[in-house]
Amino acid sequence: MKYSQRALSISASPTLAIDTLAKKLKESGENVIGFGAGEPDFDTPENIKYAAIAAIVKGYTKYTPVAGIACLKEAVAKYYNENYGISYSADEIVISNGAKHSLMNVFFALLNEGDEVLLPSPYWVTYPELIKLAGGKVIVVPTTKESNYKVNIKDLQKYLTSRTKALVLNSPSNPTGMVYTYEELKEIVEFCIQNEVFIISDEIYDKLIYDGQKHVSPASFGDKAKDLTIIVNGVSKSYAMTGWRIGYTLSNKDLAKIITNLQSHTTSNPNSIAQYAAYEALSGPQESLKKMVEEFAKRRDLIYELVNGIEGLSSVKPQGAFYIWVDLSGVIEKSFDGKVIDSANTFAKLLLENEKVAVVPSEGFGMENHMRLSYATSVQNIKEGLARIKRFVEKLK
Repeated sequence: MKYSQRALSISASPTLAIDTLAKKLKESGENVIGFGAGEPDFDTPENIKYAAIAAIVKGYTKYTPVAGIACLKEAVAKYYNENYGISYSADEIVISNGAKHSLMNVFFALLNEGDEVLLPSPYWVTYPELIKLAGGKVIVVPTTKESNYKVNIKDLQKYLTSRTKALVLNSPSNPTGMVYTYEELKEIVEFCIQNEVFIISDEIYDKLIYDGQKHVSPASFGDKAKDLTIIVNGVSKSYAMTGWRIGYTLSNKDLAKIITNLQSHTTSNPNSIAQYAAYEALSGPQESLKKMVEEFAKRRDLIYELVNGIEGLSSVKPQGAFYIWVDLSGVIEKSFDGKVIDSANTFAKLLLENEKVAVVPSEGFGMENHMRLSYATSVQNIKEGLARIKRFVEKLK
C-alpha cells in the first residue's frame, strides 16, 4: 500500500522523545518541572466564559457563516483599526479554528508546487511542515544571537530567487521573544514590495509585549504593504483561550475569498460558541489581559536573571511572548557522567533524566545548541527549575 508522499515528508516532532520521557517520569511519581508549555497558565477570564454560556443558552449552536459571525469579524476589524491604524472590511477577514488552522489556510491558498517561502530561523516548529504540506519549498534564512535572532534585508537578499513567493515573520517571536522595530520592519516591507513577495505575519503574541515595546504590523506601511501582507492572529495567547480554537486572518479580498472557499470544504465554520466567546474577548473588558502581561513581565525578568547567572548559559532578554531562548554553546562538548553533550537534544535528555527538568531543545526550531524555556509557569517552578539546571551544569566537565 502506498501512502501520500507529501504526508510522509512531514517530520515527527523532534521533541517527542523528551516529552514522552517527561510524561513517563511524572506517571511514575517523579517531581518533574516542565518549561515546555506553549500556553498561558492562567484561566480564561470569567466574562469570556459567561459569554460562551450565554451563547449556549440563546441557542447559538447551529452552523455559522463559513468565514465567521459578523460581530466577531467587526470586532477583529475594530481591534486592528484601534490598535494599529489599519482598516479592514468584513470580506477581508476569515475566522478559523485556531491560528494554526489559519496558517494552514494561508499556505494552501497561496502556494503552488515548488514555490519558495523564506523562513527565518529559529522558527516555530509547525511552519516548515505546513509549507511542505502545501507543496511549497522551505528556504531557511539563518539568524544569529548578535542580530537578536532577527533577519534584515541583506539576509533575505541572499536567499531571494525567482521562485520566492512569501516571507514568514513572527513578532513577537516563538521561540526567541524578540520584537521587530518599526525601522527594521520598514526595510523588510520595502524589500518585499520591491520583489513582490507576500508577507505572512504571525501576530499571535501581539499583546504580550514588555518594557514599553510596541507591536508593529507589516500591513501598516501603506496600501501596497497591506495588499501583500496576510496577518494571522487569534485569541489563544492574549486571552488564555488555547483550547477554544479561534484564530483569524486579515488579507486582501481575493485571498480571503480563496481561504473561505478552502475552509468551506475542510472544516466549514469555526465552533459557534467559541466565536461568541472570542467576540467578548476582543470587545469586552481588558483588565485580565493587563494583569497577565504584568505577571509575565515579572517572570521574564526573573528567568532572564537566573539563566544568565549560570556559567555556560546565556540569552538575549525577550521583549514579548512568554519564552526565553537560551544559548547552550558554552556547555556543548562538555560531558556528564562520561556522556558527551553533543547537541541540545542530548543536553535536554540528560537534564530530564538526572534533574527532572523538561526543556525544549532547539533542533526542531531550525537552530543548533539552544533550548526554549517557557515562563508560562509559576515563580516557584521557575526558581526551582533553574536551580536544578544550575546544579546540572555545574556537574559538567
